[in-house]
Amino acid sequence: MNKLTHALLLLLLSVLRTYGQDQQIGPQLDSLFTKEFKPTTPGCEVLVAKDGKGIYHKAFGSANLELNVPVTADMVFKLASITKQFTAIAVLQLLEKGKLSLQDSLQKFIPDYPSKGHAITIRQLLTHTSGIRDYMQIDYPALYMERWDFSPKQLIDSFKYFPLEFEPGTKYSYSNSGYYLLGYIIEKVSGRSYQKYVQENIIQPLGLEHTYFDMDGIIIPNRVNGYRKEGTVFKNADYWSPTIAYAAGGLLSNTQDLLKWFNALLAGQVIRTETLAEAFTPFKLKNGSPVNYGYGWYIQNQDGIQSIEHGGKMNGFITNEIYYPEQKIFIAILLNCEDAPRDELSVRISEIVLGRQLQTDTQLDENVLNTYIGTYSLSTDANRTITLAKEKDKLVLKIPGQSNFELLFQTATRFQLKNMKDMSGEFIRENGVVTKMIVHQNGLFEWKKIK
Repeated sequence: MNKLTHALLLLLLSVLRTYGQDQQIGPQLDSLFTKEFKPTTPGCEVLVAKDGKGIYHKAFGSANLELNVPVTADMVFKLASITKQFTAIAVLQLLEKGKLSLQDSLQKFIPDYPSKGHAITIRQLLTHTSGIRDYMQIDYPALYMERWDFSPKQLIDSFKYFPLEFEPGTKYSYSNSGYYLLGYIIEKVSGRSYQKYVQENIIQPLGLEHTYFDMDGIIIPNRVNGYRKEGTVFKNADYWSPTIAYAAGGLLSNTQDLLKWFNALLAGQVIRTETLAEAFTPFKLKNGSPVNYGYGWYIQNQDGIQSIEHGGKMNGFITNEIYYPEQKIFIAILLNCEDAPRDELSVRISEIVLGRQLQTDTQLDENVLNTYIGTYSLSTDANRTITLAKEKDKLVLKIPGQSNFELLFQTATRFQLKNMKDMSGEFIRENGVVTKMIVHQNGLFEWKKIK
């Protein structure tokens, strides 16, 4: 067999193998979604691509329960925090144009922002290491504040005087405030509104025809309605002013445009590939320890499989976007009920497409499990408690008002929550006795064992 014939044969086998895999995942994904979504429930739009091309693209459930309209595969959903990657890329475009440096301080562009004794950099805003309190976690005194419209400056003024939660660059804590500030910095540097800048420099050049900002009451074609769930009953989602989401979560789009966007990023059509590589690199704190966040994306590594991803959640919607660089697999799922099981579905989609389990479980000795059972209180708020209990031979986490979560152990002390890729933890012993549990999810939280 000559070299050319051999090469063609290998290519043919590769194509056939890929085709066979694609044919196998369709029925499995269909089964997954038809069990979860019905014509009378809110639904989802899901897309799976390999090598930049869609291999599965379908929609399930209802886009509008009152009008009995089904979701179709081109409909538009609120992206929520997936918006952050667009904001990050806009900042990196301005970096490449020489308009700013990631080491520039926040005060260079917003001079009246209190420094609180520290220089907060753009890089720290991008990586959630600024220490600025998340404005979405502040109990504002005004009722129904989320229904009000704000200018960027007005909303920034509402949180800028709160003290820093830690010295910038020393810890990671997810903060929407950082990305809200980045949107305002984009305005200051470019001379355009944040929305106009993104439209003119990202949305329009890339031909993202189904990507919008929810602003000025515009009509958005094929927009789905958003819902929440109370017990077994679906209700319309509470209204939020789009001005509150802004650069931290204000975009709407569909899965086709998300794939087009990601393909353009990887092809170097939006920023240089070396700049994108930096965005896809875990940031290191001042002590040298890495966090699992770059610029606008989480960078995860689970059982040797790297992923670059970001989800979002806001009133009526919950979303996720995952890219597996080694396998060149892209997944986007958009759901129009804020209480839909996004994390569980994301894990199952990934396992089906990758053809392997992502969450392994090490069976621990019963005596070891028993040492973890008890009640834990949050170190920063003793009134917040959770309980660990044993059900059959498994340890489960019980949170008041929520479902129970099963713990999957990677070692005798380290664990993940089942079907939740972004939440992990570790038990700490002192003199052989379990004293606390450290949980990683959008930051680091210490839970002390109290009984």
